[in-house]
Amino acid sequence: MTHFTRRFAVLALACAAPLAMAQSNKGEIRIAHVYDKTGPLEAYAKQTHTGLMMGLDYATGGTMMVNGKKLVVIEKDSQFKPDVGRAQLAAAYADDKADIAIGPTGSGVALAMLPVAAEYKKILLVEPAVADSITGDKWNRYIFRTGRNSSQDAISNAVALDKAGVNIATLAQDYAFGRDGVKAFKESIKTAKIVHEEYLPTSTTDFTAGAQRLIDKLKDLPGRKVIWIIWAGAGNPFKIADLDLKRYGIEIATGGNILPAMAAYKNFPGMEGATYYYFGIPKNKVNDALVAQHYSQFKTPPDFFTAGGFSAAMAVVTALKKTGGDTNTNKLIQTMEGMSFETPKGTMTFRKEDHQAMQSMYHFKIKVDPAFAWGVPELVREIKPEEMDVPVRNKR
Repeated sequence: MTHFTRRFAVLALACAAPLAMAQSNKGEIRIAHVYDKTGPLEAYAKQTHTGLMMGLDYATGGTMMVNGKKLVVIEKDSQFKPDVGRAQLAAAYADDKADIAIGPTGSGVALAMLPVAAEYKKILLVEPAVADSITGDKWNRYIFRTGRNSSQDAISNAVALDKAGVNIATLAQDYAFGRDGVKAFKESIKTAKIVHEEYLPTSTTDFTAGAQRLIDKLKDLPGRKVIWIIWAGAGNPFKIADLDLKRYGIEIATGGNILPAMAAYKNFPGMEGATYYYFGIPKNKVNDALVAQHYSQFKTPPDFFTAGGFSAAMAVVTALKKTGGDTNTNKLIQTMEGMSFETPKGTMTFRKEDHQAMQSMYHFKIKVDPAFAWGVPELVREIKPEEMDVPVRNKR
């Protein structure tokens, strides 16, 4: 058992200890991770938690302490159910005396949790739920987000695709993540033409009917024809390629994803898009540390959401160090508004207006490398935060 793994195990035990052990928060900073540990986004959730624990370890120099106070992580399963997420967050603040909460994975669950943070006047750091409305019209001052939002996804993907003579049809899931994503993408497209939007249930496994509608809308158009896919969790929308899209000159484009999902990308060498993270792209010491630690513990590279959990940890510890370990909510909000912090993606900054982390995205082209089980996103260029005109949508 490595030194890190041992500490990890001890901490996990501490998380499971009965509440009676923690009569008061004195000498402790209690962090609740409320995330969709079971349900369709389980793989994403697991990565986020791994990244969070690694990030807390790294940010505190292996001590799990800030200013003499011990960091205690409490895990709560929101099960990808909005009502469960709401109840679990309330329990974390009220019963577990959490000073700050992080999570969840699904956008629908996050939207249900936002009013709870306002009710208890405690910070909810959203990671990795993506819907724009989280830092948009459903936002309140207790909400911060290290995860990227739909606009950042959309604007960066538009950079890769928005060219004259391009016709785009979108394929997305029919819930907040998919609809917000397409809305933001449409707003970001200035030159290309959006000719059709296809929304399918999150549980879809047979994509034939949806694909046929997409093909019918695109097949007779002149110029470049692209189906842009925005999909999370189960189901493989890339199966639509089996309908011989090449015959109609139709290409597929998409953003980044977890490594197992990117196995499908091997069938699309040269496919372009933009991603939030891929372990081989960012060059900085925080990413080096994450990659090295992940390889040493799991013998695999860190994935898409592992980086997100790590970034959330860096944000929390940076803020706590600045307040000298003070968990007073108003003090934390004042500290975090406009705060920059280092992450595996480089520097992120919480925008004052809506507390969204401004961050780089990466324009990629897929390369097939037999050494990897997935299509490798090779960097075309880093899209810096200042290049993306990410709208403030909270009407603050």
